[in-house]
Amino acid sequence: MTNGIKNQEITSLEITEAIIERIQKINPIINAYCTPTFDIAREMAKEADNLVKQGKKVGLLNGIPTSIKDLMYTKGIRTTFGSLIYENYIPAQDQIDVKRLKEAGCVLLGKTNTPEFGHFGHTRNKIFGATKNPWNLERTCGGSSGGAAAAVAAGISPLALGSDGGGSIRDPASLCGIYGLKPTFGRIPVYPKNGVQGYSISHHGPLTRYIEDAALMLDVMKGFHEFDRDSLPDDNISYTEHLDELPKTLKIAFSLDMGIAKVVHPDVERAVSNAVTELEQFGWTIETPKMKIKNPVLAFNTIFTALYAADLAPKLKKWRDKMEPSLVKFIEAGLSFPATALLKAFKQRKVFHEKFNKFMKDYDILITPTVAIPAFKLGIDYPAEIDGKNVSPTGWQPYAPPFNLTGNPAASIPCGFSKDGLPIGMQIVGHRYEDLLVLQVSKAFQDVAPWQDKKPQFG
Repeated sequence: MTNGIKNQEITSLEITEAIIERIQKINPIINAYCTPTFDIAREMAKEADNLVKQGKKVGLLNGIPTSIKDLMYTKGIRTTFGSLIYENYIPAQDQIDVKRLKEAGCVLLGKTNTPEFGHFGHTRNKIFGATKNPWNLERTCGGSSGGAAAAVAAGISPLALGSDGGGSIRDPASLCGIYGLKPTFGRIPVYPKNGVQGYSISHHGPLTRYIEDAALMLDVMKGFHEFDRDSLPDDNISYTEHLDELPKTLKIAFSLDMGIAKVVHPDVERAVSNAVTELEQFGWTIETPKMKIKNPVLAFNTIFTALYAADLAPKLKKWRDKMEPSLVKFIEAGLSFPATALLKAFKQRKVFHEKFNKFMKDYDILITPTVAIPAFKLGIDYPAEIDGKNVSPTGWQPYAPPFNLTGNPAASIPCGFSKDGLPIGMQIVGHRYEDLLVLQVSKAFQDVAPWQDKKPQFG
């Protein structure tokens, strides 16, 4: 698409109009976009085309239609955070990653739906309602980047920007059958930030159909920003240019349970187990060691809910009845912890980080399922059981949150389907700062097991 625009084989405006037409047809069905920006998109597409016609230098993503999750500030475009509190809020500035995408020439199609303040693993809120899974309209699309994932899966957003505070890119990518990358913490700077919510655990990243597009987006968005003290210096690597440079030797750890998943759906176990063997053809070593690491779920839940409490507790008195009940529970849970509990959680986080990195000293990559179950029924908070066995509220998603605690790069890539035709994702985890290797392994798998020809059927 990028080369086609550069070579003037097709214009950005033609592509944009085609996608707008498709959005108008499909979005009423799945509710992925909450705030379309078609007029803005058309003007940006015309500008991208004019740069090409005039022979001027263009950005890496010039003219490519893109969506932005409704948790990100977008200058002059309604940004609600999925909350009635900000129902009519219009920011005066772009978030830095949004600004960088625009500077690279992206065409903004609109904002995608998210649960209120991104607090939940499903995508619904009191302003826009629920987003449906394009593969089965009676199933969840996941969250909190569920609108972004559903839009990419349905072919109404070539590129999407999401965020991940506990699986919020990877889980919906898995449930919707697309690629989602949570880069190393700090790789993409975040500013301005909405309160303290997500502090130290939330990563921004791309959701795409092709690995090449995710690499392009990361090339554009990465690099230090002075207002985000957690942001990393640019590593001066073009992920796009080095994507196909596969390592000759690689040692991969494969775990179906990471020592923490109580139950894994048989379809997930089958799909991920079959998929990982595809990587053996590259001459890489794959081992299945036992991971004897204590589940950090209590530390994660303490930190996660405490951050929401610190951010939103002052709004409870006025807005409680207009908030999602699940968010109110999060805030109240966070308020119930003494300061010592939060410090204990940070200590547990440190211990998990150390033990995980000791485990990974012998390996370059860890592969796990992304989610323990294919997409389940829309409207429920979590499946009460998996394969006939009772599970906790977090039992369906044990694999993603640990790497928000450690800050490691982690991606979800489609690796198969359940018996009833629902996508299944495989998680690829790398050492911190090894974003390129995660992308390279992802690209290698895409080359031997492409999935892009399989799409939800909307006619």
